[in-house]
Amino acid sequence: MKSMRAAIWCAVSLLGLLSAQKPPAHSPYGEAPVLPAVVPPRPKAGPAPIMRTSEVKAGMKGIAWTVFQGTEPEPIPVEIIGPWKNAWGPGQDVILAKLGGKAAKTNVAGGMSGSPVYIDGKLVGAIALRISVFSLDAICGITPIEQMLEITAIDKTQPSDQRTPQQTAQRAELQVPPSLLEQSVRLTPIETPLAFAGFHEATLREFRPYFDQMGVTAVQGGAAGALKSSRPAAGWQKALQPGEAIAGVLVGGDLSITGLGTVTYNDGKRVLGFGHSFFNLGPVDMPMSGGEVLMVLSSQFQPNKFANATEIAGALHQDRHSGIMGELGAVSPTIPVNLKIRMQSMPGAAFTERQLHFDVFVHQKWTPFLMMLTAFNSLQDLNGAAADEATYRMTGAVEFEGLEPIKLSTLVATGDAPMPAPMQIASWWGDKFNRLFANQRDVPKVKRVDVTLEMFAERRMAAIESAWLDHSDVAPGGELTGKVILRPWRGERVTKDFRVKVPANTTRGEHRLMLSDSDTLNRPQMMASSMNRSMDLRQTVALLNQERINDRLYLSLVESRPTVYADEQMLANVPPSVLNVMQSGRTGRPLAAMNESAQFVESIAMDRIISGSTSLRFAVK
Repeated sequence: MKSMRAAIWCAVSLLGLLSAQKPPAHSPYGEAPVLPAVVPPRPKAGPAPIMRTSEVKAGMKGIAWTVFQGTEPEPIPVEIIGPWKNAWGPGQDVILAKLGGKAAKTNVAGGMSGSPVYIDGKLVGAIALRISVFSLDAICGITPIEQMLEITAIDKTQPSDQRTPQQTAQRAELQVPPSLLEQSVRLTPIETPLAFAGFHEATLREFRPYFDQMGVTAVQGGAAGALKSSRPAAGWQKALQPGEAIAGVLVGGDLSITGLGTVTYNDGKRVLGFGHSFFNLGPVDMPMSGGEVLMVLSSQFQPNKFANATEIAGALHQDRHSGIMGELGAVSPTIPVNLKIRMQSMPGAAFTERQLHFDVFVHQKWTPFLMMLTAFNSLQDLNGAAADEATYRMTGAVEFEGLEPIKLSTLVATGDAPMPAPMQIASWWGDKFNRLFANQRDVPKVKRVDVTLEMFAERRMAAIESAWLDHSDVAPGGELTGKVILRPWRGERVTKDFRVKVPANTTRGEHRLMLSDSDTLNRPQMMASSMNRSMDLRQTVALLNQERINDRLYLSLVESRPTVYADEQMLANVPPSVLNVMQSGRTGRPLAAMNESAQFVESIAMDRIISGSTSLRFAVK
C-alpha cells in the first residue's frame, strides 16, 4: 500500500512538472487576456464604487492588482467567464474569471487571495479560489465584494467548522490528498501559505500532520526581524493599500508564524482581505501586518508566493467564510515569551546560552498549540552531538493579571519511549496552557511567560531500588533516619541518607514511610481534577502549582485512613462517617477518594529524574 501511494504521488508530481514546463498551445478558454493600452492608476485607500454580481456579465474585461515582487501591486488583466450561482451555498455566488499577464505564467498562486478585481473602475471582488491541481489555465474564482462587505466587527457568532490544531492528531504516514485522485475539476479556496521564520525543517516535518488536518500549507519563510513588537509601527495610517500583501501574525519576534494574503479593500480604517477564511475562527484579536513578496513560484501544481511579513499595522477582528476584516492602528493583546536556551556539548562542559523573545497570539485553541510548537522548535537548537544521550530540563513561570503566578519544572531524558524526548517535554508544556485556556469559567489574562530550556549531555535518570530505616521504633515528634539506594542509568548505585521528623500528633501504632517519585503523588489529584469540568481559573492555577517535580525524592507518612480529593484540595485522614456524607453527593462536588492518606513530610533534590517507590514500616510508641 505504501509503495502504491508513493508511486501515485511520484506520477502526479511528474505530470505537474511536465505540465508546468510545457503549457498547452491552445487553451479551452481562448487566449489569455491582455492589459489595455492605458492602465488606470493603482487603487488607493478610501471608499470605492462597487459592481454587484448581478451586473457582471461573461466577456467583461477588468484588472486585478497583486504583488509579484517587493511591495508594489502590479496589474493583471482579467476576463470574466461568468457568475457561478450558489457555488458556496444559497446566495453565495462566485464569479469565474481567467487571468492573463504574469498570472498566466505563475497560475493562481497561494498569497494572491484577496487580490482586488476592478471592472470599469468599480470593485467587483477578490480573487479567492482556483481550480484544484493541474489546471491548464489561470482560472480563478472571485468572491463578490458585497459578500465581503457583510463582515462586521460586531458579529460575535462562532463558526462551527473552525480550523484549529487537534492535540490528538495521529502521526500517520502522509496520505495522498484526495483532490489528486479525483476526476472532476472543482474550485477550492487558494491556500494561505503559513510561513515559519526561525523554525527548523525538523519542526515542520514533525508537526505536518497537524497542518494537514487543518488544510494548512506550512512553508519555511522570513519575517522574524520585522516583527519585534505587537504594536502598530509608525506610518500604519498609510499601510495595507488595496493590492498590497497582508498577513495575520500568530507568532512574532525572534520566531514568527504568519499567514499571507492580499488586501481587497481599505476604507481608511477598516481593511478587508483574502476573500475566504484564514482559519474561520469568527471573532479574533490577532496582530495584522503588511508583507514584502520575494518571488512567486510558477507551478501548475502548487504555485505560491514567497514573502516576508513586515511591520504590524493593526489587528484582525474577524475571520469569516468570505474573508478577513481588520482595523488599522488597533492593538491585539499577545503573550510575551522570554526563552533562554542552555546547551552542554559533553558531560561536565560549560553551557552555551542564547535568548529568544517572541509574542504569541491569544486564542483558546491556538495558544496552547503555539506554545508547544515554539518549545519543540527551541529544543531542536539543543540537539547536538550528545542528543542520543541527553536530558532536557524545562523550567517556567507564567504571570497573570489578578492571580498568583505558576512555576513549573520537569525533566525528560532520551530513551526508548515511543515519543521523542523533545516532543514529550513540548507536549507537557503545551498541556499546561491547554488546561488554562480550556477553563470554562474564566479567560486567562497572561502578562508574560519566562522559560528556560536546558540540555545536559547525559541521561540523568535513577530508579528507587531499595531502602531501610536505622531504627524501626520512634516516639511522637521524634526522627526517622535511614538510607535509600538509587540505580542510575549506566552507573554505580547511589546511596542517600534521609531524615524525617514524625509529627507530634501521630497516633501510636504501626505506620508506613513511603519513598516515591513525583508521579505517585501527582496521579490521584490529577485524576480527581479531571472529574470536575467547572473548576475556575484560580483553582486551576492552584492545582498546577501543587504538582510535584520529577527530579526530587519524596518522603510521605502513610496512614490507613481515607484521603478525599476535591478540585484543587486534598483532605487527608477523613473519618469514615464524614466520607460517607461526602460520597453521598450532598456536597454537589465531584470527589475522588483513596483508602490511604499519604502526608508529604520531606523531599530531597536529586537533579535527575526519579522513578519508582518503596515503603518502610515503623512503629510509633
